[in-house]
Amino acid sequence: MRLKSLFAVLFLVLSVSCSFAGDRPVKAVANFRLKDLAGKEWSLEETKSKALVVAFIGTQCPVNNLYMPRLVELEKEYRDKGVAFVAINSNEHDTLAAMTEHAKKFGLTFPVLRDEKQLIANRFGADRHPVVYLLDDKHAIRYQGRIDDQYGIGYDRSKPTRRDLAVAIDELLAGKQVSTAITKVEGCFITRVPSAKTKSEVTYAKDVSRIVQNRCQECHRPGQIGPMPFVTYDDVANWALMIREVVADDRMPPWHADPKHGKFKNDRSLSADEKAKLLAWVDAGCPEGDKSDLPAPRKYADAWTIGKPDVVLTMPNPITIPAKAGKGGIPYKYVIIPTNFNEDKWIQAVEAKPGNYQVVHHILVYVAAGGKKLKEPGDGIGSGMLAAYAPGDLGSVFAPGSAKKLPKGGVLVLQMHYTPTGTEQTDRSSVGLIFAKGPPKTEVKTRAIAQQLFAIPANAESHKVTSKTTFNKDVVLFSMFPHMHLRGKDFKFEVVYPDNKRETLLSVPRYDFGWQSNYLLKEPLRLPAGTRIECTAHFDNSAKNPNNPNPNTLVFWGEQTWQEMMIGFVDYAYVEGSEKK
Repeated sequence: MRLKSLFAVLFLVLSVSCSFAGDRPVKAVANFRLKDLAGKEWSLEETKSKALVVAFIGTQCPVNNLYMPRLVELEKEYRDKGVAFVAINSNEHDTLAAMTEHAKKFGLTFPVLRDEKQLIANRFGADRHPVVYLLDDKHAIRYQGRIDDQYGIGYDRSKPTRRDLAVAIDELLAGKQVSTAITKVEGCFITRVPSAKTKSEVTYAKDVSRIVQNRCQECHRPGQIGPMPFVTYDDVANWALMIREVVADDRMPPWHADPKHGKFKNDRSLSADEKAKLLAWVDAGCPEGDKSDLPAPRKYADAWTIGKPDVVLTMPNPITIPAKAGKGGIPYKYVIIPTNFNEDKWIQAVEAKPGNYQVVHHILVYVAAGGKKLKEPGDGIGSGMLAAYAPGDLGSVFAPGSAKKLPKGGVLVLQMHYTPTGTEQTDRSSVGLIFAKGPPKTEVKTRAIAQQLFAIPANAESHKVTSKTTFNKDVVLFSMFPHMHLRGKDFKFEVVYPDNKRETLLSVPRYDFGWQSNYLLKEPLRLPAGTRIECTAHFDNSAKNPNNPNPNTLVFWGEQTWQEMMIGFVDYAYVEGSEKK
């Protein structure tokens, strides 16, 4: 019966005839029928409207989900103008339950149809989501492509520069030729079940599963930032085309350090051999291999990257994040979490964990005692900092014999930066602590090497900003964390020794605001008293930067993402008795 129904759908799906709009042929879509999430049949020929928007969507793709509120807004905007909307989910991996939950979460106000075998997607030529097709009253395709240009792979504008779908609808309703009939879609591939094409020495069980465990699962598992889990063969195979694209482009795993400078113990980058095996596996049709070759499942502690915490401190109350930011954005929220410790505590590992990864842009965790932040001369913005979270960053595990101090009676002050998603959300973030077994040999401190006095000219493609700090004692350097906003282009840490010898410790040639990392030195580096660390950053305030909120404005330091920051955070420890004379 299932086979018969598939052939019936195939027969009804799409036939193409050609009419002409101006000088261009236009595809006419024949009738097709699909069932919605409630099991009710929907038919194209029974949809009577001046225009119809057909949107191919999914449940897990981040770009797709950013656009769901936009689709709801557009449906409301054009409902009374005779425009109908329908969504089609063609993803092999998306279950009915997942689709139903997704539609409810985003308040989808139009039918969502199931295209289980991608028959409709194939006939439309849809390979990514979200992609939209605008059909006229004769069901001819007048526009196909993106909804607008606000979101894409690797960029997130504050607002769109062109409302492509809305413009196409307006032109169609006005009886005009659609001025831009095709636009490029950026999003995730519609997932399809691959079938092995050739025999391959590379299999999931023997090779790919181990690469995924070592390089991907830390983020791509339930409870972590990765939007889809990579735990089973089906999980990984369903996303094979997307994996191929991001691996070939070196977008994933997210690691941006230039390999010519420094060795880092949290390096997530793929080796040449790992990259070759992943690409060969996808090209061979994703063979599963012998299941007896599978490694033992990797175990995690309650989704914490540092291991199971000794103590978890959680915000007293959840915070509500509105669907949209006001003109001035969402101001930073400051949340106090009492520790109630009756003695000093030494922290061996710490992790700031968002309660809602969708809306938390960053968390800075400070220690406060007696109502004041702990300060140390020269530490500036970073004084009293216990932990930080930004997209792509993981928890901090300090080197053996090193720890951060959390004083008796201290409280945690969380600086919360939220970004709206188009739907009202809540967040209740936490901080996990693992205590050292006893007092450490060295106390880890954080210093922010920041420059707040800068002005980035309008349309500048590579504006240089520098900052520096000098240590008056011998220090041991553990890690570096560059931080900028949407116009950040590159960032470099250099060390200048007392004899003026200069060395690059870390170079990030392609800074990514969406994936920020704390670069942990493989071997802590001792720096003699009088050593200077210099940070150099460049900012792209031009229209060439797809993330740029506005290339025509002068940009200064500020907390909001459309403003800028230039900070090089470092974790270090003083070597006692080494003060420079």
